[in-house]
Amino acid sequence: MTDSVAIVTGAGGELGRAVSVALSAAGLTVVGVDRNERALGELPGGVRSEVADTTDPAVPAELIGRIASELGPPAVLVNTIGAFELGDSLAATPDGLRRMLDVNLGAALWLSQAVAPHMQQLGSGAIVHVTARPALEPTAGMAAYSLSKAALVHLVRVLDVELRPLGIRVNAVAPQLLNTATTRSSFPPDVIAHAVAPEVIAGLIAFLVSDAAAPVSGAILPAYGG
Repeated sequence: MTDSVAIVTGAGGELGRAVSVALSAAGLTVVGVDRNERALGELPGGVRSEVADTTDPAVPAELIGRIASELGPPAVLVNTIGAFELGDSLAATPDGLRRMLDVNLGAALWLSQAVAPHMQQLGSGAIVHVTARPALEPTAGMAAYSLSKAALVHLVRVLDVELRPLGIRVNAVAPQLLNTATTRSSFPPDVIAHAVAPEVIAGLIAFLVSDAAAPVSGAILPAYGG
């Protein structure tokens, strides 16, 4: 897939940045997208950056269409956008649930809709979304978050059924906890000891979008750490 165009959303975050670096090192032409312009400034020089909020349903089609017209149809989409909040089922609020669904599910759907026609034009493509362990296993204390990530898992499986006949593979990775600055400030050291480095997840994603993973579609890859 050398020289193919790859779009990485959430590229201003630690995972998105690690994915951008990994895909660029693999020879892809990478476009990193994030709403935080300052965070995009930390991307390496070989990665093009685009400031955009792809949780807005009106944004992805125009953005990806413009990237396709300037660089060529994208062969890869990696969506690392995500939001997290604590709160059990009885404490869930309409605003909180809506926010989790808009960010964790909505962005994935709108981005997949926007990129699929360009991948169909190519005759192939690879999409990877990032879900989480609570999406697969019931976890107390994070109801709205878990529901939104579980919905993302089901979206990945639906997209696989719908897009695989078009030559487009759709997969997801499911970390439990990433070792990032945010998590290190929020969790005790004994918990962080079992967290997974963003670079490790980026390596898994780089495999999933590569030709070596051509038979893999509809998979939810656990990455729970030690």
